[in-house]
Amino acid sequence: MIQTNNLSLAFGDQIVFDNISFTLNQDDRVGLVGRNGSGKSTLLKAIAGQQHLDSGKVSISNKKVVAYMPQEVVLESEKSILEETLTASASLVKIQEEIAALEHHLSLDHATADLERYADLQAELCELNPALVKAQAQEILIGLGFSEAQLATTVNTLSVGWKMRIVLAKLLLQKADFYLFDEPTNHLDIVAKDWFLEFLKTSDFGYLLVSHERYFLDYLCEKILEIERGKATFYNGNYSKYVVQKEHNLEILESAYIQQQKELKQKMATIERFRASAARAKSAQSMLKSVEKLDLITMPPAMKTMKFNFPPVQQSGKVVLEVDGLAHSFGDKKIFSNASFQIERGEKVAIVAPNGVGKTTLFNIIIGQIPKQTGTITLGYNVIPTIFAQDQNKSLDGSKNIIENLHNACPKKSEGTLRSFLGSFLFTSDDVYKKINVLSGGEKNRVGMACVLLQDANLLLLDEPTNHLDIQSKEILLTALNAFQGTILFVSHDHDFINKLATRIIELTPSGTHGYLGNYESYLYQKKHETSAAPKAKSAFANLAAVAEAPKKPAGNQYEIKKLTRKLELKIAKLEKDIAAVEETFSNLTYGSQNFITTQENLNKLKAELKDAAHAWEELHK
Repeated sequence: MIQTNNLSLAFGDQIVFDNISFTLNQDDRVGLVGRNGSGKSTLLKAIAGQQHLDSGKVSISNKKVVAYMPQEVVLESEKSILEETLTASASLVKIQEEIAALEHHLSLDHATADLERYADLQAELCELNPALVKAQAQEILIGLGFSEAQLATTVNTLSVGWKMRIVLAKLLLQKADFYLFDEPTNHLDIVAKDWFLEFLKTSDFGYLLVSHERYFLDYLCEKILEIERGKATFYNGNYSKYVVQKEHNLEILESAYIQQQKELKQKMATIERFRASAARAKSAQSMLKSVEKLDLITMPPAMKTMKFNFPPVQQSGKVVLEVDGLAHSFGDKKIFSNASFQIERGEKVAIVAPNGVGKTTLFNIIIGQIPKQTGTITLGYNVIPTIFAQDQNKSLDGSKNIIENLHNACPKKSEGTLRSFLGSFLFTSDDVYKKINVLSGGEKNRVGMACVLLQDANLLLLDEPTNHLDIQSKEILLTALNAFQGTILFVSHDHDFINKLATRIIELTPSGTHGYLGNYESYLYQKKHETSAAPKAKSAFANLAAVAEAPKKPAGNQYEIKKLTRKLELKIAKLEKDIAAVEETFSNLTYGSQNFITTQENLNKLKAELKDAAHAWEELHK
């Protein structure tokens, strides 16, 4: 479907593409990988027709639609979120605009030709099914993290991150034949990423995907296209298989390189001996020409990697952090309540929540960035905390250089210690004198992490520690954090990072927090089985009602009450989710139809159950 022929491009002395050619079929699901600066984004732009090439050609099959999503887009619109998303259906918008114009004209003059055109347009509009398109747009937007109430919000009131979600929604609504995605998950939280992952997995289109999230490249891609030193190479399988194949190929290449170098050394020694003899000088010259014609094997430059170890940490008490009864509201809007949990020594705990529930707010309250409104936060015995902030532009002094920032964070450390540690983070020799303001996002992240790790803390509070890091850097950071002997509480939207680091998940809901032992995949499994086990909840519900009606239990029964409370909160959460799902289906139903009536009855039943559950919870806590 997409054919690239002999693409060549150079920026000054830097060769980006060196006569590369490849084909992408309509159903191909390809991960595009390469080192930073290798030309991944440039290749997507070239295929999309937005990058001039020095030579070569990109061909796309007739009538096939290729959609391109860059990393950043400036989206300005006075329309609502839903209205702006619906503009992705260009044919629908064009017909609706022409119908509106004709209706105005017909109100003044009932011309026969206009009436005929109006009838034709109405038939075309019916064929496009605007109600279905609207429902699909709503489904995509809600999947990407917007609430139904938000859909009427004006686009221009949103942050860049939320605008990028609209760009992605519009792209998906186009139903293109093939997609070019350049870091499409950059502005998505983990819940939206999980939705997007499943959307791509079940879609019928192909794509070329650039991502720094290994989980996406492993779960979604059937081929990997690597850009390295101007060349393009295909590997069959997902990212993990690519890594194995790449390592195997490098071993073969290195073996061939060593053998060739050995043979060259022997030939050059022979040539030098022959040159010393007048009788063999001609043979020496002939041998030298043959050597010069050899296709020399070159090894790719070694990938720089971060290598570091944590300094020894002081042991804290068994309970490291205790959070009890935290609640937060913005004005009259309650975000969450009853956030309560304990973290014990050695645990690595991730906080997760759907967008809008207040995960970042909770984390910022814990680290003291936002004043707490209710509840308590207690550090345990001998706990030494340190914080890695999401925005390193606020944490680091941009006017100072790297080494000065480390001196500010760790005044008791010697310059030799600081330099040694910075070397582990790939800042060597004069690099340490670079101003923070000139660093990339990934470099600032590495400086910030160095500041954190040098403070000899035994509790790490990490807010999005993988921001701007490539896959290799994330994996090295994971290795180090897994080896850390202290305790970690962190927030991340990286599925793979949470899955490989967390030993426990704390889920924040509007009504409280719930703990799940294990990593992120284990959490998802437990959540799924909680939902599937919902019909069995009736007996537990009866117990809850009995507890609510009974007199207050003595202290000895508090554990049972707490256990029943958790079951009730899970029931409430499921009912709220089911109600939201049923409400979404109304956009596809005809008012007054049997399906409409049946769905309305089901909705009323769910709302009644939710009311009873909420009443039972209130009675239980009087």
